[in-house]
Amino acid sequence: MAATLIATAPTGSVAPTSSPTALPPARPVERLGLTVLLLGTGIAYLWHITVNGMGNNFYAGAAWAGSRDWKALLFGSLDPSNFITVDKPPVSQWVMGLSGQLFGFSSASMLIPQALMAVGAVWLTYGAVARATRSRGAGLLAGVALAVTPVVALMFRFNNPDAVLVLLMTAGGYCTIRALERANGRWLMMAGVALGFAFLAKLLEGLMVLPALSVTYLIVAPTTLRNRLWHLVGAAAALIVSAGWYVLLTVLWPESSRPYLAGSTDNSFMDSVLGYNGFGRFLGHTPATGKIDLPSGYRTPPGLLQSFNDFGSPGIGRLFTGESGFEISWLVPGALLAFVVVLVSRWRAPRTDQIRGAALVFGLWLITMGGAFSAMKAIEHSYYTLTLAPAAAAMVAVGVHELWLRRDELLGKLGAAALILVMGLWAFVVLQRNSDWLPWVHWTVAGVTMVAALGLLVTAIPVKAGWRVARTRATAILVVVGVLAGLGGSTAYAAATLPQAHVGRSPQVGPAKPVETGIAALIHRQTQNFADGGAFTNPQLVTMLMSSTTRWSAAVDRGSIAAALELASQTPVIAIGGFAAEDPVPTLEEFQKIVADHELTYYLVQEMQLPASWKVGGQPGASTPSDSEKPWQVTGKPEIAEWVSHHYTATHIGNIAVYDLTPHPN
Repeated sequence: MAATLIATAPTGSVAPTSSPTALPPARPVERLGLTVLLLGTGIAYLWHITVNGMGNNFYAGAAWAGSRDWKALLFGSLDPSNFITVDKPPVSQWVMGLSGQLFGFSSASMLIPQALMAVGAVWLTYGAVARATRSRGAGLLAGVALAVTPVVALMFRFNNPDAVLVLLMTAGGYCTIRALERANGRWLMMAGVALGFAFLAKLLEGLMVLPALSVTYLIVAPTTLRNRLWHLVGAAAALIVSAGWYVLLTVLWPESSRPYLAGSTDNSFMDSVLGYNGFGRFLGHTPATGKIDLPSGYRTPPGLLQSFNDFGSPGIGRLFTGESGFEISWLVPGALLAFVVVLVSRWRAPRTDQIRGAALVFGLWLITMGGAFSAMKAIEHSYYTLTLAPAAAAMVAVGVHELWLRRDELLGKLGAAALILVMGLWAFVVLQRNSDWLPWVHWTVAGVTMVAALGLLVTAIPVKAGWRVARTRATAILVVVGVLAGLGGSTAYAAATLPQAHVGRSPQVGPAKPVETGIAALIHRQTQNFADGGAFTNPQLVTMLMSSTTRWSAAVDRGSIAAALELASQTPVIAIGGFAAEDPVPTLEEFQKIVADHELTYYLVQEMQLPASWKVGGQPGASTPSDSEKPWQVTGKPEIAEWVSHHYTATHIGNIAVYDLTPHPN
């Protein structure tokens, strides 16, 4: 890649003029570089991918349901009998469920498409940068930078919707770059189609890149303002059609014959868009998924449930600290600097300058989405920052390309030195937060980038004519070595991420973490195990569900628990209240009708004795728990639990109360 980068960029200084419209034909070394990049990404991401098992049980359950039933596939149902959907639109479930239909449901059939999406995202990032800069070397650098970003290595081997979301957003960026070349309205409409399906992957998050793409086209496209506006109208229409058909489908399809749309309060798609999965997340109106409603007089210890929100507190530092710092921040400072450098370098270029246009696409993408994530007030996970990865990788590559073109000028030397130093020192800062892990990597990255930056400063000193050729060669070597070293920290952490097993709702990057000890850590693990449904997959209980012959084998609070039972028993399970037991289904009357119609065999609820340490002194009902007290039932729908316990007798498997609902109620 380094040799290709040097070979595809002209030497000497260049005037900041509009770029030519044709990407030169690829030379053999460039085709080889792209082949190695794509094959390397595919092999790295596919290797031992089943170590992640079912990944996030919640989405794995939906993928299993989609592999069993076409209606479940269409709506993204959590179970093949179509009681309720997952709390996101179904594009991701279409991919994984259809793969299960074709090849049989398994960890491999579910996760392999995710890894192949990584190859697609890398290819599109390469293509966007190569076309904008007219340099395949710059495109290769962008693709490499994306592939070695830790959050990319994490989430493109996982089964959350974020992988297909980012693939579609990257496709939107690529199509916009293509549209900028000749003010091509068709390419811009294709960008609208990509973002429409991104909306159907994760709602408003898929549209957060829209301002960057629209503003850039309005500024840069080489045509009249009127044509630019009409092209944007056409792209908006394409977006509305590509997303709206599904919204219309949910409206026209009778509610009685489709699953409840999770995340909504009224079984409508748009309520989820505007509430739970939309503005509620930014304004803090969405209930915390780690919330547990304890009896009067009790409360959970502070910080116990923080694992359900690992994104840190709102603010500008959120993307650079905590888990987010390890997942995405590696290239962000360098990308922001590169954005400024390109704008300064090309400030005299014509309005239609393609390199500045690329900087606007990726720089504004990074700034708008980074700002939005920094401001979010509810339900955040660090892996959301995956949507920043293509922008950061591409922006760094565009910046390096611009500085490479100007490497014989003072701006090029000083800019390259600053960019390399920022990349290397920030990587060192992040690595030092895990100071016991491979310290030689920390110091190597810092040392090499500092030496490269210092060397570039030295090359800025005027020399005699006889030394200029040597200085030019030294500059080229220092830039290449410095940039590669700047990627060293991210690459090392991504490599450490790939072989680790990642399961649950909040996977994290990096090497395996030591097992925490102590009572707080024990309670934390037990809480996480409950949330992921591990407490319910007792072999005896699974065997009971497998023997059921009703439409649903069981009903249980929370989607992740229902999904875990489905995967273990291969039977449909009702997720009472959906993902976080917050959805208003089923009502008590609806539940009673399901039981009366003999469509349900078991009702399951976890029971536990609350620790005395959770008692809030002085509050009514906060007596010290004892073995003689009635255990607390962990449920989000207490009215259903009370009705069942009043009319049916429980048997216990571990701490799970099992109610057989097939007899006539007492």
